[in-house]
Amino acid sequence: MSGTLNKVMLIGHTGDEVKMHWFEGGGCIGRFPLATNDSYVNKTTGERVTSTEWHNIVVRNKAAEICEKYLNKGDKIYIEGRLKTRKWQDDQGKDRYSTEIQCIDFTFLTPKSESQQAEMMAQPKQQQSVPKPTSTPAAQVPTPMPTSTEEDDDLPF
Repeated sequence: MSGTLNKVMLIGHTGDEVKMHWFEGGGCIGRFPLATNDSYVNKTTGERVTSTEWHNIVVRNKAAEICEKYLNKGDKIYIEGRLKTRKWQDDQGKDRYSTEIQCIDFTFLTPKSESQQAEMMAQPKQQQSVPKPTSTPAAQVPTPMPTSTEEDDDLPF
């Protein structure tokens, strides 16, 4: 073992849709921003202060295709990966750096129903069809659950 570790674990919300980049050999890379929040109480003012940290996430090949298909802006996701810093030169020849999270594993944390609701809300109003109620149901009074007696109880304690 080399004695070093480069591991990142994040839980956050996506800041945008997954942007895909395809290569000639059939491989692909997906990129999206991930926001994590930190909050604390300012001791002098007593107010809660929240700060957001943005992370650049990079997903490769089949994992990128899955993220593109199922991730929407605002979805909650768990990301596991490693830090990677890229260096390039801008238009003026100045060295620039970007630190990314190379995703190794991920888990979608937003329930599918919430993700679909957010997707429907993002669609233009004219495309949404809202079913109209056919009749107003009468108020229903819930019936109380029968209480069990000791003879009915089959619990061992």
